[in-house]
Parts: sequence; C-alpha cells; structure tokens
Amino acid sequence: MATRIAVLASGSGSNLQAILDACAAGALPAEVVAVVSDRPEATALVRATVAGVPAIPLACAAGEARADFDTRLAEVVAAHDPDLVVLAGWMRILTMAFLGRFPDRVVNLHPALPGELPGTPAIERAWQEALTGQRTRTGVMVHLVPDEGVDAGPVLASSEVPILPDDTLDALTARVHTTEHRLLVSTLADLCRHCVPRPHRILPAQLLAARSLALPRSHHQEGTREHIP
Repeated sequence: MATRIAVLASGSGSNLQAILDACAAGALPAEVVAVVSDRPEATALVRATVAGVPAIPLACAAGEARADFDTRLAEVVAAHDPDLVVLAGWMRILTMAFLGRFPDRVVNLHPALPGELPGTPAIERAWQEALTGQRTRTGVMVHLVPDEGVDAGPVLASSEVPILPDDTLDALTARVHTTEHRLLVSTLADLCRHCVPRPHRILPAQLLAARSLALPRSHHQEGTREHIP
C-alpha cells in the first residue's frame, strides 16, 4: 500500500513537483492525496491540479487567530487521511491545534543545516554571512515538527551545500533548491520503505528512535555531511 502524503505549500511548489515526479516515476512509493495552500494564488496549487491531485486553497480570514485557522486546516487535511504531512515551502508556523492532530507525522524541509539559520530567509542570510567571511557553507535539512519550535525538530536527514567564492545569490539558491529536491525525496522514500500497512502504522518518530538505537554513536554526530540517521 502506497504511503499517503498531504503537502502544505505556500509558494511555487518546486519541492512539491519533485515529490509528484518521484511518485510518478516509482522512485517514491507514495501517493500525494492533497495539496493545501494558504495562498490561493500559489503555483503549487496549479502543479497539483495538473497532476490530478486535489488542490485546496485555504486562506486565513481577516483577524482569524492562528489556532483557529490551524483547526480548520487540520480538518481539511484529516479528511484526506494522510500517513505523512509534508511542509514543502509552507510559510506559517503551525500551532498545536494542527500538530496535535498529526503527532509524529509532520515533516518539514528547511534550507539550512541543523541548528543554523532558523526561520526565513535562510538562503539569503547564509549568502550575506559568506560575503562578510563568516560562512563557507550552508545546507538543507529534513526534520520532524513535534511542536511550535521553528526549524528545531528531530532531524531525519541533512546535506551540506558549499558556498563558492564567486557565488551569486541566484547561483547559491539554485544549488540549495537542487539539494532540497533530492534530500526531501530520498528521506520520504526512506520513511515510506519502513512504513507498516495501516492501521498498524509506524510513525516517523518511532522509526527514527528505533533506527538511532541500532546505529553507532558517530553516525548521529555527522552534522554537516548528508545523512539519514
């Protein structure tokens, strides 16, 4: 049984497209069952429609509290019964009103290495630090989202991206995005391969804990090299 994935995206949806393409090619044993965007004009919704996936615009109403919006969002996502909820360029910080409905099942992609440059705009900040000699590399990580901490959940995978001496912001951004697409798909594929058919579902956090116990300590501490713990 294919793993059911719901994707939340606020922008162009290039990472969503990487997921859709990998599913279509058989590289990712999953099915995207819904794409939700808080921005009705987001290109991600167009990509979903082209792929035949339900595309759902869900804007925050004027004056609506974050938790109230997240409650509505959770209802919409839950209606599609996902195994995983993937944040692929989702630009809102989710509250426990949403996260509590999908414990250990929300996966985020962030264009920085673990513990570095939380929030936005991470790529631009990395490039600016490189210009002043403070940084020679950045990266990408995929992690679980257990609570409202910003880009701080348990890391599933990370990959370093060097910043070259003659880099422009556009060149660095392109390399980071390429790494994002590859790392997100490979990490999701790893999660899918270890999923047990429902209702006896293994959640990502349980998988991460079980696999971590079986690995030598040095593997946990790789930090900047690409790894899937």
